[in-house]
Formats: sequence, structure tokens, C-alpha cells
Amino acid sequence: MLFSSASSVLPPSVALCRARSRAGGGAASAAYSPLSSADLPLRHIPGDYGLPFLGPLCDRLAYFYFEGRDQFFRSRIRRYGSTVFRVNLPPGPFVARDPRVVALLDAASFPVLFDASLVDKRDLFTGTFLPSTDLTGGFRVLSYLDPAESNHAPLKRLLFFLLASRRHALVLEFRRAYGALFDAMEVGIAKEGKADFGAANDRAALDFLSRCLFGVDPARSSLVLDGPRLINKWLLFQIGPLLKLGLPAYLEDFLLHSFRLPPALVRADYARLVEFFRDSAGPALDEAKRFGVSRDEALHNVLFAVCFNGFGGIKLLFPSIIKWLGRSGARLHGRIAEEVRSVVREAGGKVTFRALESAMPLVRSVVYEVLRMEPPVPLQYGRAKRDMEVASHEARFPVRAGEVLVGYQPLATRDPRVFERAEEFVAERFVGAEGESLLRHVVWSNGPETETSTAENKQCAGKEFVVTVARLLVVELFLRYDSFEIEVGPSPVAATVRLTSLKRATF
Repeated sequence: MLFSSASSVLPPSVALCRARSRAGGGAASAAYSPLSSADLPLRHIPGDYGLPFLGPLCDRLAYFYFEGRDQFFRSRIRRYGSTVFRVNLPPGPFVARDPRVVALLDAASFPVLFDASLVDKRDLFTGTFLPSTDLTGGFRVLSYLDPAESNHAPLKRLLFFLLASRRHALVLEFRRAYGALFDAMEVGIAKEGKADFGAANDRAALDFLSRCLFGVDPARSSLVLDGPRLINKWLLFQIGPLLKLGLPAYLEDFLLHSFRLPPALVRADYARLVEFFRDSAGPALDEAKRFGVSRDEALHNVLFAVCFNGFGGIKLLFPSIIKWLGRSGARLHGRIAEEVRSVVREAGGKVTFRALESAMPLVRSVVYEVLRMEPPVPLQYGRAKRDMEVASHEARFPVRAGEVLVGYQPLATRDPRVFERAEEFVAERFVGAEGESLLRHVVWSNGPETETSTAENKQCAGKEFVVTVARLLVVELFLRYDSFEIEVGPSPVAATVRLTSLKRATF
């Protein structure tokens, strides 16, 4: 299996690293009563970075091969008795100049990463390394900019304009693209007994995004049917040092994590994407001058937003939704189907924004619970702007100016001090007033769900767009089907989900 331990194929020279990755056990925490941070004891941050080169290498091998990402963080919480500690994060040598970070792994410490007065977000979108700007037309695109930089606000306002100007097409184009996807799933199941959701989702995502945002069918453009392949290859060249592809471990670590993939190898593919966006995104690019952005910079930023943030986000999020719903069984499916169909009937058979935003509380809760359990972007980074203190539930820790802080969101959003049954998928968790109050701890968008993305913060520009399309996926699924069954396997980026049964709607 792709994510299974590969330690048996690692060379003997890394035995020291294996020993370093082992950690002791720990007990579950007791019930928590919040304290003011001023009342917490001051502690030095535990953990260490090890010897130069060897320490980062050992941590990288533990992260990818000996332990895996989730256990990598959990084992160190047990080892240090703290949810705040020092550690090296991949990719390390020779890709990242400085892999040293301070990890923040609970709901108390994590929010410091959203405070623009305390942390700088410059060039930290992908963590401790910055992909070559040759992959983005020579520009540092919006995701890598700090709000204090002069071009951050104009670029973000341009994306707000693009999303708002095409809002009218969202529901129609989504239902068209994903209706076709589910039709194809039915055909695949009838022929083969199962159908791969991931590959079909890639095609539907690009089709939807292109038609919704630009009114263009990508299959009738210069991309023809190559769009998903080109985007996936381009994504690999940007985040390859952070991935695990399932190659023999020593070979994969050497080729993927120790050196950057040369941008020249994807230059022709990126040129085809640029040509498509230059031809298709004209109305948005025409507006760039009004926001103080050059047409060329706007072109590469819109491309990045659609292909990396949009396509990449749907590629990660939608299989997670299908996975968690599929595992939840027919009883939950029936409850969601009843809610969805009754609301749509009351609206005269139409799926409306009002219904998506307020009339389907269980659908809303399910989407937020998936985003809590499996956020599409699990790691958030920030560099301390000044000497300061970071508080966990149990202590305060001094952080020096310039130190890089990283939050691993799946632990912060599964914090048992905040969420009951924190490790379980609870579909109705966010229903009702008490459930709504927990939304401030859902932070998938690089900020609390209760706050709004603005030109002055780093919260996802497409925050509302993502939540809306995620709800639409659930709605489309349960308008068509009473229940469904799945198989789940590992993959380098998102879970591999295969639909094995789709039971057509009977009521």
C-alpha cells in the first residue's frame, strides 16, 4: 500500500534516524477548564533540531516513512508532554534552507498563525521552501504574499471580483458538471462493479471551474482533454518535496525530497495553461488595471488561484466528503436525503443559495465536520514578527522574532479540550446554537469559519465558494441517490475513493 511503512527498504545507514523517531506513550487528558494565558506557567519550548543535516534528515525520514505525518506529530506530543515543541519539517536538505520550526498542535496555540500583527506569511504558503517562480510566470503569486506587501490587497480584490461577477453561474454549472460525473459513475459501476471517483472528479472540477468562472468549455479550447493532466503535473513540480508517491523509500527520498524537480520539464505544459487562461479569462484580466495590477501578473495569479487553489482544493476535499459520508452508512444518508429533497421541493425543485446557506443544517454540519476532520491544507505557517509568547492549554512559551511557527491543523481541530468525541466523525456536530458556537474552531480557510476573508488578511479568498460547492456536492448526491457504498485506498495526495454502489432515489 502506498502509505504503508517502507522502513524495510531503507538502507542501514539510517538506523540512527529510526531510533530517533521512536516515542513513548501517554494518557488522555482530563476535562479542561480554560485559564487566562496570564495564569499559565512560562516554559521553555521543548524539543531540539538535532545535528546539522543529520537532524533534519532523520525528521524527514520519520515524517514520511518511519511514522507518517500524523504519528510524527502525535509521538512528539507524548515524548515532550507538550503540544508546542521544536522540530524539523520536510523537505529539509537540500531543498529547504532552514527546516527548523516551532510546532503548534492544539486549538489554543494554533490561532496565533492568523494574527497578521504577530506573524509574517511571506513565502510560507508551502512551508519552509519556496517553489521556483519559474512555475508561476516569474511572479510571487498571492498565496506567497504577506498582507503587508503592496500587491497583496489588489490581487485579492481581483479574485473577489472574479468570484462575485460569476456567482450567477455557480449552481447551474456545478450541477451540470457533477450530474455528468455521477452519470459516468453509474455507467462504470454497471460495467466494472466499481468506479474511480478521483479521476472523474479531476475532469469535472476543471470543467466546472472553467465554465463557472469564464463561461468556457475546456474540452473545446486549446487544452482539449489534457487540462487535468497538465495541472496535476504542474502541481507535482511545486509540491513534490512534500509528497509521498509510493516509490521505494530510499529512491523516492533521494529524487523527490532531496532535490527540486527542474521547472524546465514542465515549461511547455505551463505554457499551454497560460494560453488557455489568456484566451478564457479576458473579462477578469480586463479588470486588473482597475485594481492596480498588470495584466500579466493578473493572468498568472488567476491561473494559480483556479488551478492550485480551486482545482487542487476540490481534488483534495471532494474525495474526503465522499469517504466520510460513505463510511457513515445508510442511516445518515437517509436523514440527509430527506432534508435535501424536502427543501428543494419547497423551492419548486430548484437548488438555491438561500437553501444552501441556511435551510439545510445537516448538510452544512456535514461539510464543516469533513473540513474539521480532514482539512484540505493541513499545515499553516507564520514567521514571528517580534519576540512574543505563545500559549497552549497548559503553558506559555517564549518565541523569538524570526522563528517559523507551524500548525498541524488535523490535531488543532481534533482537540479533545474543545470537541467531544474529537476523533469521531459526528455529522450533526455543528447543528443548533451550541454547534454553531464551535465553528470558530474550524479553521480550514487559514482563519476561523466565523470570520470573513478580506483584502487585509490571509484567509482564503474563495472561502465561501469552497463551502458552497462542498454543500452542492452533498445536495447533488442525495437528490439522485438514497445511499451509496465505497472502497477507500491510499494515494499521494487524497484518498482513492471508488464508488461500488449507488442506490437511486426512491422518495
